[in-house]
Amino acid sequence: MRASRLLSVLLLLQSRGRMTAEELAAELEVSVRTVYRDIESLSAAGVPVYAERGRAGGYRLLDGYRTRLTGLTGEEAQSLPLAGLPDAAAELGLGTVLTAAQLKLYAALPEELRSRAGKVAERFVLDVPGWFRGIESLPLLAGVAQAVWDSRRVSVRYQRWDHSETNRVLEPLGLILKAGNWYLAARCAGVTRTYRVSRILSVEPGAVFERPADFDLTGYWREWSEQFERRMYPRVAVVRLSPLGRDLVPFYLGAVGARALRECRGTPDEDGWLRVELPVEPGAPALGELLRFGPELQVLEPADLRDQVAAAVGRMGAIYG
Repeated sequence: MRASRLLSVLLLLQSRGRMTAEELAAELEVSVRTVYRDIESLSAAGVPVYAERGRAGGYRLLDGYRTRLTGLTGEEAQSLPLAGLPDAAAELGLGTVLTAAQLKLYAALPEELRSRAGKVAERFVLDVPGWFRGIESLPLLAGVAQAVWDSRRVSVRYQRWDHSETNRVLEPLGLILKAGNWYLAARCAGVTRTYRVSRILSVEPGAVFERPADFDLTGYWREWSEQFERRMYPRVAVVRLSPLGRDLVPFYLGAVGARALRECRGTPDEDGWLRVELPVEPGAPALGELLRFGPELQVLEPADLRDQVAAAVGRMGAIYG
């Protein structure tokens, strides 16, 4: 543990130049006193690290000194695909591993490339969850992820959508993070299905299984998502949208509505209104989705949905009249 921390101190100074004891302590999540001891140990081992005094001072390595101890461990290599998702990496139990991997990569880069990489980190941030929704905090996620890494069966207690519970033996194939929610692709009784990780109530690891060589997680998720959308939006509403209504579609109807808007081949009329076919959910949810647009949307078809919207607007008018 301490040897790994000493290497981290060395790589931090190599990749970032001058750093104070307080900055090193914050980066390594240790006390300042521990940093002092680590610096002394590095110096005693012959590493040319020295302190600069003053307000702009700190620790730094002798100019030109570089270590080549930058090889990645297996865990660090596994964490690299999550380089832009530090919160997700932390949920998977790979937060500190990812930090170490990034640090080693920075240290191995030539000075010019390291400077460019630093500029990207300073100027761009990837924030995956939507507004008012964070990434789920899941205590069992790390255990599920470990089973995915190890190709190990798990016995789980799972809560269905109707809140009933069932026990299943799963062969985990992959994890997907979608809009702040984690999903597990896993085989159950020979059939690959998708499970919401937040509904997994318990996890018990089992025997190792043989992962199918031809399984493509990206392709599976794309196909499953398309099928899910078709199940969620089995109806089509023909509507007229004002210019403001079209701007509101991505916010109110998400990617499904935005795609329908892009695929529309019509042109706006003289008042700027456009006829669009929008996928909608069945029953009451469709009514609620369309009412959100207020006077910026007019339902044309189907007739029953048009009548429902008109009746709801009439009731609203009576309340406010």
